[in-house]
Amino acid sequence: MGKIEIIGLGAGDVDQLSIGVYKKLINKSATVYTRTMDHPVIESLKVEGVAFEAFDQIYEQEADFSTVYERIVAVLLKKSRENNIIYTVPGHPMLAEKTVQLLLEQNEIEVTITGGQSYLDDMFTALKMDPIEGFQFVDATSFTRSQLDYRHHLIFCQVYDRFIASEVKLSLLEDLPPDYKITIVQAAGSEQEKLTTVPIEELDHSMEVNNLTSVYVPPVPDNLLNHTFTNLREVMRRLRAKDGCPWDREQTHETLREFAIEEVYELIEAINDADDEGIVEELGDILMHVLLHSQIGEDDGYFSIDDVIRGITNKMIYRHPHVFGDTTVQTSEEVSTNWEALKRKEKGEKRKSVLDGIPKPLPSLVRAYQLQKKAAKVGFDWDNVHDIWAKLDEEVREVKEAIDSGDSKDIEKEFGDVLFVLANLTRYYKINPEIALTQTNNKFTSRFHFIEEQLQTMGKDIRHTSLEEMDAIWDQAKERE
Repeated sequence: MGKIEIIGLGAGDVDQLSIGVYKKLINKSATVYTRTMDHPVIESLKVEGVAFEAFDQIYEQEADFSTVYERIVAVLLKKSRENNIIYTVPGHPMLAEKTVQLLLEQNEIEVTITGGQSYLDDMFTALKMDPIEGFQFVDATSFTRSQLDYRHHLIFCQVYDRFIASEVKLSLLEDLPPDYKITIVQAAGSEQEKLTTVPIEELDHSMEVNNLTSVYVPPVPDNLLNHTFTNLREVMRRLRAKDGCPWDREQTHETLREFAIEEVYELIEAINDADDEGIVEELGDILMHVLLHSQIGEDDGYFSIDDVIRGITNKMIYRHPHVFGDTTVQTSEEVSTNWEALKRKEKGEKRKSVLDGIPKPLPSLVRAYQLQKKAAKVGFDWDNVHDIWAKLDEEVREVKEAIDSGDSKDIEKEFGDVLFVLANLTRYYKINPEIALTQTNNKFTSRFHFIEEQLQTMGKDIRHTSLEEMDAIWDQAKERE
């Protein structure tokens, strides 16, 4: 059983190799394995008679880098079972080398690491940047947009080809304007070092890239990051600061209640109107209320937006074990059943009644719907929908009897019973009564506006128009729909 010695080839030319590493390589009689031949030191060592076997062809054979790295490691492990081998990588072995990490994770073969100058020192020098200001080093072949911190120096390494450069560009354009200047760094620290500054949109246009290519994004000004949650939070802190906005500083949870209700209804209106721009605006207003309430909580020392986010994140993970755990579900009905079971387990000690948790300030029709929905989940429900229709007939008769009696309080109560049964019927047919009634309200409004417009065109006053004439125009509105 042999071992694997990993040697870093440094960031530039052969002069960067230590004497010990240089002697070890040129005196090696057996083949030296290297991740890629695309490195200046390789050509110099080949002149000295060093024989290399590279894995460049695997990059061409596989569609993703993770498979490439796994295949390289598999070959190295197989070869090392027979003899000691040397494996070389660009730069320093412990910097952005996935194959090295995979080799260190296995326990079968002994692995040692020998030097190799990191190219970061040369990168910092080339860019004239001080890393103490904060920087992020990102593997261009494996990152997510959410990982990127634009407030610090940002360096993408391993921009192997134009496809990867394009992926980096598209990710950057999600957050930054197309004309934001970035720098393409080629072969930092070597004689071939080259820096090219271009707008993001031109990143993959005409550049020649290889495994020595990096992309540098300088720190981004705050005014270009107003789409980020962090900036919104800072805006709310600023508004509530001692030198902030007098109105915002005066607000409490109680004073904001009525505005919160208005914002929700404005969102519903935008959704009903299929107004995407309106939905974006109203969602923003609701998010602003969440941040403002959270800032008030933080100012008072009770809670912050971190507590709000932590709470909802933990809740979503806990109540979705079929996504974050090992529970298996097939239908949305099973999801709902599991959700309610987990909710009962979570809230069981706090709630005394099955009906607890339905907000009292809800519009009465919605609250009636939710009350019956909760009761039905524990079996308090009609066996057959025909029984609900029979109950509706009964309640209508009682309304008529109350009207005949002339008792206004009794009439009010009986009409309430009719509406309650209607809410139950909509629940049975999986119709939200509030949405259904809202659609009818909108339909009535549209048709009545049509009547007003037609009468105005005819030069008539609606107050002096007969019901028959208005009905005729109403029918025209229906036909138009």
